Amino acid sequence: MSIYLDHNATTPIDGRVLDAMLPFLREQFGNASSGHQPGRVARAAVDAARQQVAALVHAHPSQVIFTSGGTEANNLALKGVAARMNPGHIILSAVEHSSVRAPAIALQKQGWMLNEVGVDAEGRLDIENLRAMLDCLPVDSAKILAVMLANNETGIVYDSAPIAALAREFGATLLVDAVQAAGKMPVNFVDSGAQLMSLSAHKIYGPKGVGALIVDKAIDIEPMLHGGGHEKARRAGTENVAAIVGFGKAAELALTELSTRTVQMEALRNYLEARLLSELPQAIIFGQQADRVPNTSFFALPGIDGETLLMSLDQAGLAVSSGSACSTGDVEPSHVLSAMGVTAERARGAIRVSLGKDSRREEIDNFIDCLKQQVRALQSFATVAYA
Repeated sequence: MSIYLDHNATTPIDGRVLDAMLPFLREQFGNASSGHQPGRVARAAVDAARQQVAALVHAHPSQVIFTSGGTEANNLALKGVAARMNPGHIILSAVEHSSVRAPAIALQKQGWMLNEVGVDAEGRLDIENLRAMLDCLPVDSAKILAVMLANNETGIVYDSAPIAALAREFGATLLVDAVQAAGKMPVNFVDSGAQLMSLSAHKIYGPKGVGALIVDKAIDIEPMLHGGGHEKARRAGTENVAAIVGFGKAAELALTELSTRTVQMEALRNYLEARLLSELPQAIIFGQQADRVPNTSFFALPGIDGETLLMSLDQAGLAVSSGSACSTGDVEPSHVLSAMGVTAERARGAIRVSLGKDSRREEIDNFIDCLKQQVRALQSFATVAYA
């Protein structure tokens, strides 16, 4: 038995995406910056992909900058904007991904002041705290605000409209990390009120190593990579044409199949949680009362160590996560759960199940059955060990 339930970490590449990519890994190998016919073919493919990615989030193709992934997109957004300002204030939600937190900390070493906005016990952003924080900052200081659209661990969705309204009111540049939202819910760059938005292909059944930063036309950013003037001089380097084509195709499919995928995943997620609470009533589902993307369930079983349970499930052929795949090996409890007021002991027992578009009901049944077996085994071992 091999069951993959870790789609927030990465998704398998869709066969249709691979088919779109293969010609650009074989016969269509031209450099998109070359003026000859092979180069023009590559350039046309990149341009078409730019339109597909833009359509996914209702942006204009000219606003799309291709990057190596969501991490580079977030770094380019924060560092690129900060480089054009005098050091001021960066405001993050307390549950941001490490690809936002880490560059913000790096900017803090360059003189920027770092502020974090808390969340409630369900993981929902404290809007009033955000307003109070912005209201206390100097009117003439530079301000960058970064809030994700959907959390990678809990799946909780953040309403960007009131956040964007505050950003406008206080003159802050807003970055919205949409990496975990795209393909799981409607995403609209214009309606979000963001000036910057990050995306990643491998979260929507595309290839790894390619992402995008959507940039409002009124925003000026300093490139991190200087060279041949690619991506309108905002991100130098020869384009990875095959990966970009794959990203475009994945974006096209995510947009056209969004309704079908979300309905299916939400039904499976609800079934998973119903069975979980029925079979293991001691389970605690984090953020259950908040608005969440349809594929994610983050829960803990009191008295069970999450990493130990994770390894037991892995040996049984079940791939799940203890939280963010980007922090593998980190023995500290999830900063997301800590921000929600979850105790360190309980947070260390957290398990994340993230479903995919092709997940099936029988996989959920197998997971719950196996989970029960592993929990019983771990409880029996603990009883013997402490007898």
